[in-house]
Amino acid sequence: MNPNYLNELNERQREAVTHIKGPLMIVAGAGSGKTKVLTTRIAHLMKNGVDAFNILSLTFTNKAAKEMKERVEKILGGNEARNLYIGTFHSVFARLLRSDADKIGYPRDFTIYDADDAKSVVKTIINELNLDDKHYKPNLVYNRISAAKNSLMSPEQYQHDYYITQEDMRANRPLTGKIYDMYAKRCFKNGAMDFDDLLYKFYVLLKTVPDALAKYQHKFKYIMIDEYQDTNPAQYEIIKLLGAVHENICVVGDDAQSIYSFRGATIQNILQFEKDYTDAHVVKLEQNYRCTKSILGVANEVIAKNKGQIEKKLWTDNTEGEKIRLVRTMTDNEEGKYVADTIAEQKLRYHFGNRDFAILYRTNAQSRALEESLRRLAIPYRIFGGISFYQRKEVKDFLAYLRIIINARDEESLKRIINYPVRGIGKTSIDRAVLASNENNITMWEVLERAREFGFKAGTLEAIDNFVLMIRSFRSMLEKSNAYDVAVQVGKSTNIVKELFNDKTTEGLARYENVQELLNSIKEFTETPTEDGELLEKSLGAYLQQITLLTDADQGNDEDSDVVKLMTIHAAKGLEFPVVFTVGMEETLFPSGMSINTREELEEERRLFYVAVTRAKSRLWLTYANSRYRFGQLQQNEPSRFLEEVPEKFLDRSYAGGGIRNSFGGGGGAAGRPGGGGSPFDRMQKKAPGQQTATTSGPRPMPKPAAATSTHVPTPGFAPDDPATMEPGMKIEHQKFGFGVITAMEGAANNRIATVNFPTGGGEKKIMLNYAKLRIVRE
Repeated sequence: MNPNYLNELNERQREAVTHIKGPLMIVAGAGSGKTKVLTTRIAHLMKNGVDAFNILSLTFTNKAAKEMKERVEKILGGNEARNLYIGTFHSVFARLLRSDADKIGYPRDFTIYDADDAKSVVKTIINELNLDDKHYKPNLVYNRISAAKNSLMSPEQYQHDYYITQEDMRANRPLTGKIYDMYAKRCFKNGAMDFDDLLYKFYVLLKTVPDALAKYQHKFKYIMIDEYQDTNPAQYEIIKLLGAVHENICVVGDDAQSIYSFRGATIQNILQFEKDYTDAHVVKLEQNYRCTKSILGVANEVIAKNKGQIEKKLWTDNTEGEKIRLVRTMTDNEEGKYVADTIAEQKLRYHFGNRDFAILYRTNAQSRALEESLRRLAIPYRIFGGISFYQRKEVKDFLAYLRIIINARDEESLKRIINYPVRGIGKTSIDRAVLASNENNITMWEVLERAREFGFKAGTLEAIDNFVLMIRSFRSMLEKSNAYDVAVQVGKSTNIVKELFNDKTTEGLARYENVQELLNSIKEFTETPTEDGELLEKSLGAYLQQITLLTDADQGNDEDSDVVKLMTIHAAKGLEFPVVFTVGMEETLFPSGMSINTREELEEERRLFYVAVTRAKSRLWLTYANSRYRFGQLQQNEPSRFLEEVPEKFLDRSYAGGGIRNSFGGGGGAAGRPGGGGSPFDRMQKKAPGQQTATTSGPRPMPKPAAATSTHVPTPGFAPDDPATMEPGMKIEHQKFGFGVITAMEGAANNRIATVNFPTGGGEKKIMLNYAKLRIVRE
């Protein structure tokens, strides 16, 4: 055993480790060494005579559990640490249920259903009840059941809860409670538990079987919970039950990093710990070992704006470090190019490896422009916690339609989309078409065109005929329409976009955003000229060729390989990197437009920003784009409110675009545009003959930007008018483009698109009225 293990701790860490008896809350700020404290505390307990079998340590990831056990073994030596109950909530409770499941009617060798298994059972029940799966989407119904279990709500309680049943009525899903009841009974009959049952059924065991409760209360004399701010109601109640006898409960967490409410986590669990245990001892780990003083200063200043939090202020003995680079670009495409160029420059100047860089974003859909820019510079990268944009199912489904339009012989794409969205061509019919194709040595498409010759049933024949007619109609557009127009028609005619839009689950929203991002990339392809202004071929075939070349490159999957990491901020929690780019710092994107309706939602978004900032060890970039393609329209963006909360003393605005002062009235140009300095990598490549790359630390002085192009100054008291009142022929004012005349109008009432001619603001533009904020000029 290492006899000096306590000497390796700072004063506050040592206080947490040596406090053995009674409830303990360790408020562990970002980068404060919480894993070290947890593992050292376990070792200290064992050194002081606590049996390993009496210690329960719960985490949220298997990786964290494995690391903790290895660290304890390193401190203690020997194999005693193997007897510890260290693991995730689900893995530990599954292990315990194997011993006592029969006491609540389950076999001890019960099956554990994963999410796909569970959704399949839900889907079967929906079909048995002859319910409309447009309302009763299996994924959505499963999520409702999952949320109920994580709130410890039984099927009976669900069906008798007035507010929940009213929610289901308003959503046209009044039988959700009945499905939950049938699902629970079906799983029980099958001797199966899903992931949520591992929590819910363990709680039921403790509440309904006194012997089991007493056994585990006396077995686990010391309980430790990592990431306590991420616990849900079920986990909270189980911990209270298990710890009720000895109350040697140690929770470790950081309320400032509570970012998983969408998974059912509640920040109140950590905020009310001292109320639950009035004699609780609280230790705050406020020394940060990860970040520079500048980065930590930003984190402290921004999170201080939250009202609901445990008061603390992180500090560090690390160096002051460089200021945070704040970068504005004109578009999201330029943002991607800037980030890729900067990574290339930083690698050359400071000898960073690819693994030293992380690019963080709010939604997965943002990865597309970043991926394309990284590929152009041959910078290897990996989508962390996800898959490459063009490999995501919904994106591949959509691209399969586009490929069939170009090449009907593409059997793999045809099989992928022939019954997606569902159109009544089932597996048996698809198998028949494949068999006929092979037996007659013709393509599957030819089988579909000659379907009456191959014995399909009448209903299937009609569905096949409609499908063939639809694909032919798409193909007829090729000669007269560009890639974007064809793609939009595919989205409308197939109902793909509508179906994804109607799925309001977290996963459904992400899929919808990804398809919209794909359409955005096609839109950019059709409208973006080369650097010399020449328009390229904008056909669908040309676009698909470009995508194929982009996605053919090999991509490393090794987590520790030398690649740039791309991930959502949620996925980045718990990680750290020397250099971090947090992109898309725009209102309605970050903070999300769906998460600013209440103070609680906004404060969670601010905590998410805090997590993003504190992932960086030495260098941090915050970037945003003035405009971003969304829903096929180039939309103007306001900088994120979180950028306004960062004190000026921490910011370096000398990089491309000059930062947010340009949006708030300051000068400067955008990256890669007249008036800006261009990308840093471009400037490096343009050095004079014989000039060496700078090797001194710190950013190089930027050339002074040329005078910014004059822009429209809105009329004093500018106030946008109701879009519903606007009609062709009206004179309007736009805050950026100036005065113009509406020449045409299209789209539904709640999604109107106006064609406006701006004589001095760039000519004719198509504008989505719900977002444009136009003022009618009344003379």
